[in-house]
Amino acid sequence: MKASILGCGWLGLPLAQAMIADGFTVKGSTTTPEKLPALADAGIEPYVLSLSTTALQGGADGFLADADILIIDIPPKLKEGDFTDKIQVLMPHIEKSGIKKVVFVSSISVYGNNQGLVTEDTLPLPDSDNGKQLLEAEKMLLANANFQTTILRFGGLVGGERHPVYHLAGRENLPDPDAPINLIHRDDCVGIILSLIRQNIWGGVFNGVAPFHPSRMDYYTGKANEMGLPLPAFAPSGNEGKTVRAEKLARLTGYAFSSLL
Repeated sequence: MKASILGCGWLGLPLAQAMIADGFTVKGSTTTPEKLPALADAGIEPYVLSLSTTALQGGADGFLADADILIIDIPPKLKEGDFTDKIQVLMPHIEKSGIKKVVFVSSISVYGNNQGLVTEDTLPLPDSDNGKQLLEAEKMLLANANFQTTILRFGGLVGGERHPVYHLAGRENLPDPDAPINLIHRDDCVGIILSLIRQNIWGGVFNGVAPFHPSRMDYYTGKANEMGLPLPAFAPSGNEGKTVRAEKLARLTGYAFSSLL
């Protein structure tokens, strides 16, 4: 099977490597020419592509040609223009290529300030620009009848050198001390995508959040102490927060999350 990954960065590169190990032929894109050798060394057929609000520049036709699956893993960088415009520019290229299966990496930010338990049936109420544009991009892709789109709403991302505690360590008066965390390890992001593809599950929306929800204060204080970082200080009270559930994913795929948070 052949896959094209638009965005071979923090998640896209290890995903490509896992797919190659699983027998896939993988094309991957980067916006940085200097990263081409690293992609090629990983066994990826590399492309330099730049998606803007007006054009998809680079070898888009070659990148998408003959692919069975397209995985879109590009974050909304709002300083570079409206993200939904970028997705609108991308869609005719997908249609032209004949690709019938698309995975779109989204975020639980689309749920905004919803409180309590949150599932895929919860009405998204994004309160950030990123969340609003991700939700609109989801709707656009799901509405396109030329291909099937699976939406993955991942929680806060952890793995490698990336962890939210680095941004919180030593800070004071942090909000919502009792709100639960909603995180996911990069290894689980990769595992979930592979599990859905292997089992040929396409279409619809899935939350990707580890079933581990201690309070923000307990978790980040403990993690900072574990990593030898300055302890964060939290405000005395705040919102109850939301607990994002991923039972739909577990029910349909049998996927078991790791505990690497």
